[in-house]
Amino acid sequence: MEENDNGKKVINQPAGHLDNNETLTDAVIRETLEETRWDFTPKYISGIYRWKHDNGDTYLRVCFVGEVINEYKDKKLDDGIERTTWLTEEEIRQCTNLRSPLVIKSIEDYLDGKEFPLFLIQDINS
Repeated sequence: MEENDNGKKVINQPAGHLDNNETLTDAVIRETLEETRWDFTPKYISGIYRWKHDNGDTYLRVCFVGEVINEYKDKKLDDGIERTTWLTEEEIRQCTNLRSPLVIKSIEDYLDGKEFPLFLIQDINS
């Protein structure tokens, strides 16, 4: 659970931005650790989504599927993140404070078995 730009508590999967010269795969590993305290090993992609928020901002989400390996219980979570919680699909669907429709869409695609290889993402350094 985290706060959005309006100070409201919202539920979201780990998400974030790329650091300079960081690969997307490295970013998902880093962001997952920072936002959940878990080491994450990506295995495949279940979807790539473009969504335009009501405020006019456009978001691009790449949903990675993988394994969590080790939790660092003493590690501090990123600023703005209140706590991490494991929820069932039904519990998530009942939530009225999801950050965006991408939360449900990415879960549905995962449950539908959508699976794309990590090599879809290619880093080209010029």
